[in-house]
Amino acid sequence: MYLSRFLSLHALWVTVSSVMQHYPSVWGHYDVCKTQIYTEEGKVWDYMACQPEARDMIKYVKVTLDPPDITCGDPPETFCAMGNPYMCNNECDASTQELAHPPELMFDLEGRHPSTFWQSTTWKDYPKPLHVNITLSWNKTIELTDNIVITFESGRPDQMILEKSLDYGRTWQPYQYYATDCLDAFHMDPKSVRDLSQHTVLEIICTEEYSTGYMTNSKIIHFEIKDRFAFFAGPRLHNMASLYGQLDTTKKLRDFFTITDLRIRLLRPATGEIYVDEQHLTRYFYAISDIRVYGRCKCNLHATGCKEENKRLLCECEHNTTGPDCGKCKKNYQGRPWSPGSYLPIPKGTANICIPSISSIGNPPKFDRIWPNISSLEVSKPNQANVCDNELLHCQNGGTCINNVRCQCPPAYTGILCEKLKCERDPGGCSQNSGQGAISQGPLLLLTALLGATGLCIC
Repeated sequence: MYLSRFLSLHALWVTVSSVMQHYPSVWGHYDVCKTQIYTEEGKVWDYMACQPEARDMIKYVKVTLDPPDITCGDPPETFCAMGNPYMCNNECDASTQELAHPPELMFDLEGRHPSTFWQSTTWKDYPKPLHVNITLSWNKTIELTDNIVITFESGRPDQMILEKSLDYGRTWQPYQYYATDCLDAFHMDPKSVRDLSQHTVLEIICTEEYSTGYMTNSKIIHFEIKDRFAFFAGPRLHNMASLYGQLDTTKKLRDFFTITDLRIRLLRPATGEIYVDEQHLTRYFYAISDIRVYGRCKCNLHATGCKEENKRLLCECEHNTTGPDCGKCKKNYQGRPWSPGSYLPIPKGTANICIPSISSIGNPPKFDRIWPNISSLEVSKPNQANVCDNELLHCQNGGTCINNVRCQCPPAYTGILCEKLKCERDPGGCSQNSGQGAISQGPLLLLTALLGATGLCIC
């Protein structure tokens, strides 16, 4: 009895799994670009908005330091331990692997003991400021999905700015200011993300929450992405439909979470005191053991895949789109202007696929299937592409285009564009006496000429 129950449950699970395998998640993950459905005309593609999975973007980052020689160890130097600022017998030496602290240690897996970290030179040139810019570049547009987290091994800096670029580092905008005293450092009143609201979520703030000097349990600095999402999706992000709706309709909000580059501007190291101890300047430096950036490739809701090719991330575009961000229509699929996909309506969104061009007679487009199979034109979804219109996709044989989604055919005709005689489906075919054998030659010749010029045929 138990075995039969188990087998029944297993069969039910297999059935449910197979049905759900290619169905888009009702929670709005947008992880499927298209699925096949059945209509009166047979099996066709149903298109929907889609996006890649979020991932650890640090795997694909390129890091640049300014000034380039700011990393410690060349020449070797000693520095003071964080826990005991007067124990100054630690050494940084770029020529010895165990004592070197190169930039790549900001992103490695923590395998050695103690934690591996990048480290700057010490503040030996005080009172000249110890300024360091750490630029993270992806050469790709990224949509952030989780908090940016930076872990310091030297105490969190007294002053720091996190900046973003949307144009591959040509221009920069501040994301957030960090300071032990915001008013003194940046002439800004201190705030936290909790002080914001839906209406002020894009405000650039200065926070004192993450600048506490040498406290050993306080190594981490956050830029809170999820807390900002929560203003729209709720405290536990259960209402993602609301967030997606806001991202879809408010370009500034979506751009706020979109980057091509990040820049960490370190302006003043952790001192732990009001004044700088000039007798022990080797106490002051920057050291970072980990940086975390989670996000997804921006593909304009036209792809679920993003691959690395020649050390560059590229969207694996669908919906007849192309480009690094799926930002344009493929050749011969420019029947209407390119448009990004839309999250709305929830949960499938709108694909806004690129449709074929059927206007270039001198340089005919080539399709891999035969007219008039609807899947060959990839225009199966009424709210995404026209099935008929009054310019290129005319209803034939006296048919009428209804809202660009279907042709209303005369009684004797059928097909997507009323191009088929109904009697062709009968066993006897079309006879002269059937009343349906005399095809209107004008529309048929026009259709034949158009399809012949485009390399298609009626079979």
